Amino acid sequence: MDNRLKINQPIQPLKRTEQQNNAAQKNKNSDSPSFKDILGEKMNGKNKLSFSKHAQKRINSRAIPVSKTELDKLSTGVEKARNKGARDSLVMVNDVAYIVSVENNTVVTAVDEASMDDNVFTNIDSAVFMK
Repeated sequence: MDNRLKINQPIQPLKRTEQQNNAAQKNKNSDSPSFKDILGEKMNGKNKLSFSKHAQKRINSRAIPVSKTELDKLSTGVEKARNKGARDSLVMVNDVAYIVSVENNTVVTAVDEASMDDNVFTNIDSAVFMK
């Protein structure tokens, strides 16, 4: 028999066995989440603000109070910055400066009024002041 590669030969699809058909049907009917469910969860989680380890460390070391009201103001400020096309923003809430990566929805650091020696913030493209 000739062992050379035969070009322009049609490729026949593989036929599923009965066992493979049963396994595929079982996987379709399982309780695993669908792509739509997973995407919905990820999209809803995208609106949730997270804090980096550095930000958590600064909040704890500086004893910055973070209440539900302040978190709501911070989230609103981040949303306002996002609507204006900001990427990295300074959000002021009750005399506390939060540097936020708007793209990642992550608070990068937090500075209270007592720690603002130089009052210089770099690498930001916007500032939002929340009352």
